[in-house]
Amino acid sequence: MTTTTTPPARIRGRALRKLWHNPMGVAGGVLLLIVLVAGVFAPLLAPYSPAAVHFSTPFQQPGTVGFALGTDDLGRDILSRVLYGTRASLEVGALAVLVSIVLGVPLGLLAGYWRWLDALVSRLADLLLAFPFLIIAVGLAAINGGGLANAAIALGIAQIPTMIRVVRAETLRLKESDFVLAAHTMHAGPWRILGQHILPNALSAIIVQATVIMPAAVLGEAILSFLGLGIQPPEPSLGIMLSDAQQYLFRTPWPGIFPGIALAVICLGFNLFGDALRDALDPKTD
Repeated sequence: MTTTTTPPARIRGRALRKLWHNPMGVAGGVLLLIVLVAGVFAPLLAPYSPAAVHFSTPFQQPGTVGFALGTDDLGRDILSRVLYGTRASLEVGALAVLVSIVLGVPLGLLAGYWRWLDALVSRLADLLLAFPFLIIAVGLAAINGGGLANAAIALGIAQIPTMIRVVRAETLRLKESDFVLAAHTMHAGPWRILGQHILPNALSAIIVQATVIMPAAVLGEAILSFLGLGIQPPEPSLGIMLSDAQQYLFRTPWPGIFPGIALAVICLGFNLFGDALRDALDPKTD
């Protein structure tokens, strides 16, 4: 049985209209815009270097002249550290998404198109699922030490099985479509069908999955940095800020509150926008 497929241009136009009329999607887009501006332009927006120490002004309260969000135990400006920490979180998230796409998408295409490869790729995905990202991060830290790149690689590897399954499912669906069957009748090769027909039509699902991976990677980076396995001091990280603030949490809570709010805003923005994008690209919704 064959299925018809809506042209990509019509799908994009319909998705944009649905997103524009979805309040949660608009709210998520606004939050993401704020986060992206804060992260990308952190060097311009931050009043101080994130590592600059002011020993004469520790634990300044939010609203203090010169320190809008206050200072931590070493007198470092919290606003500057949150901005740079947001930048680091976005970098790790983007690298993790890139790793999962570069490795997961080709494997998902192969598993969905050639059934004899399905069992092999599925077992590989199950093997990766058996190793939580913390175990992978510990192994990478033992080999190369902690750092942004190692955190991104560990988090990206942990998301590969999910990306494989999403792309595999899309490939199984699309290879029975009319345009793919028509390409077969014109003696198009499998690589041409995968590259010119299946992959372009699977991009919507890949993009939606990327919006799911991104907040998971941001939280994962914060966990790794909190445990000392991610970004290393003096480089700023929201997880490091939370780790430093925990011993003073009841005395001066703001060094821990603001990085926590930043993490919540990042994840909320991606989750709201990702949910709206998924609904907008779903052909079953009006």
